[in-house]
Amino acid sequence: MTSTIEAPRSPYTRSAKKSGVNWEKWGWIYMRVSGVVLVVLIFGHLFVNLMIGEGVSALNFAFVAGKLTNPFWMTWDIIMLWLALIHGGNGMRTLVNDYATSRMSRGILKIAILVSVVALIVLGTLVVFTFDPCPAGAPADLVASFCKSL
Repeated sequence: MTSTIEAPRSPYTRSAKKSGVNWEKWGWIYMRVSGVVLVVLIFGHLFVNLMIGEGVSALNFAFVAGKLTNPFWMTWDIIMLWLALIHGGNGMRTLVNDYATSRMSRGILKIAILVSVVALIVLGTLVVFTFDPCPAGAPADLVASFCKSL
């Protein structure tokens, strides 16, 4: 007759699964997806601005004004702005969760990050959509070619 010795059971019991959204999981997934998309957007942005045409010497107000009148580039820049700011804010939130020692300091820092990200998104979006490519009184050699001289 053989006897088997059983190891003692662990006192750990799995708690019931929480219902609701797992925000940490979705934040983790967002960081990976937005990181890949941002690499494409940023390198596309750099390629168009620095490699095509006359390169960095062509970057002036008229170049930016011409880009910001094109709906494609407005959309490109808005997507890049929103993804980068939310990606950075989420990364900062993760750092705060990891290194802030008290619950109150974590809360204050996370609110500060949220306010900063929202403010920058609003301001950046306003700049892109309200940008005037033909400012009154600007020198003719600095404005875009499609602007009428007054």
